[in-house]
Amino acid sequence: MILTMHYPFELPPLNYPYDALEPYISEETMHIHHDILFKNYINSLNVIVRNNMLYKDWNLLTLLTYVDDFEEPLRTLVKNSAGGVLSHYVYFETLTPHHTEPKGALLQAINRDFGSVDIMLNFMVDKAFTTFGSGNTWLLYDTSFNLRILSTPNQDPPPIEILRPLLVIDMWEHAFFLQYHNDKRAYLDAWKNIINWDAPVYLKTIEK
Repeated sequence: MILTMHYPFELPPLNYPYDALEPYISEETMHIHHDILFKNYINSLNVIVRNNMLYKDWNLLTLLTYVDDFEEPLRTLVKNSAGGVLSHYVYFETLTPHHTEPKGALLQAINRDFGSVDIMLNFMVDKAFTTFGSGNTWLLYDTSFNLRILSTPNQDPPPIEILRPLLVIDMWEHAFFLQYHNDKRAYLDAWKNIINWDAPVYLKTIEK
C-alpha cells in the first residue's frame, strides 16, 4: 500500500484500461489525471525528499503523520505533495469498471454507523458537493473501526495518525471539468457507479 512506500516514490499503474470507466469518467480525463497530474505529485515529493535526505527512509505514513512538525516552507511543500500522492492513490485504487458491493465487516460498519450504504454515499456526496474550491472528501475509519466522513481543502491530508482512508472523492476541477464542466452533481452521481469496494486499499484492516 502507498502508505508504506518511501523514496524514491513511483507512480502506481492503473488496474484497468484508461477507457474502462466510460461513460462515467472519460479516457481523456483519466490520461490527464493519472499520467500527468498524479505523476506531478510523485515527482514533486521525490524532489522534496532528495533535497532533504534526512527523510529518505521515511515512508508516506511517517511523512504525513509528522508533517505539522516541519518548519516552513518544508511543511507546506510536504503537505501538498505527500497529501496529493495519498489522495490520488486512494482515488484511482478505489475505482473500477466492474460492479462491486461492500460486504463483510465493512458492510456491517457502514450499516452500523450510517444506516445503509445508500445513506452513507448520499451523505458523502452531499458533503463533497458543498466543497468550496478544491479539496477531497474522505470515508475513513478510526482506531476503534468507527467510520467517519470529512472534507479536507486543497491536498491537506486527513489526520492520518488516527484516521485511515477507505474512499476519497477528488473535488479538484481536473477530476471532472473536461467531461462535466461545472456540473459537480453529475460527476458525483457518476462516481457512485464505479466504486471499487474490493480495492486493496482497504487492506482488510476493517476486519481486524
